[in-house]
Amino acid sequence: MALNDTSSALSLLQTRRSGKPRDLIAPGPSDVELTQILNIAARIPDHGKLAPWRFVIVRPDQRAALARLLYQALPEFDPGAAEAHYAKELEFAHQAPVMVALVSAPVADHKIPVWEQELSCGAAGMNLLHAATALGYAAGWITGWRAYSPRVSASFCEEGERIAGFIFIGTPQSPLEERPRPDLTQLVRDWQPSEK
Repeated sequence: MALNDTSSALSLLQTRRSGKPRDLIAPGPSDVELTQILNIAARIPDHGKLAPWRFVIVRPDQRAALARLLYQALPEFDPGAAEAHYAKELEFAHQAPVMVALVSAPVADHKIPVWEQELSCGAAGMNLLHAATALGYAAGWITGWRAYSPRVSASFCEEGERIAGFIFIGTPQSPLEERPRPDLTQLVRDWQPSEK
């Protein structure tokens, strides 16, 4: 890797920010770019080469159907949901030009622990965010009640799978805001061998 390539990669990693899905507008990635993003997302640590994750694309012409699904699932999550809550689901279903559901699909009863397989799924999600950023887009990863709704999950997942999140990709309407980052002095320590 050339020096300029290295510094560009480091700059991307040091400055990547999540975009709020409601603030992401067209243009979004083309089908060719989305395929490139997903190929990069799949280049992650995967002990056992199990690919214990899947990407489910929700196309623009499917957003109304997703909104209907969320309308059906909302009262199961919140029986007292008001009209404003339903309006929020309509907004959720239609925000950002591209939506990808990240599905955790661990291989059961395998020598590779499920925990490691779930970590691989999380790495795929992070790589997806990095790839979208590298192509000049912004992306946001959302979970919320929808990711845990049995009705919503059933429309995306097979048995034993679950939604790891919904990832929205598009162009930010305004500059992305920086947020406070962790203080590494509180999070990093040297290992101390036990005296026991």
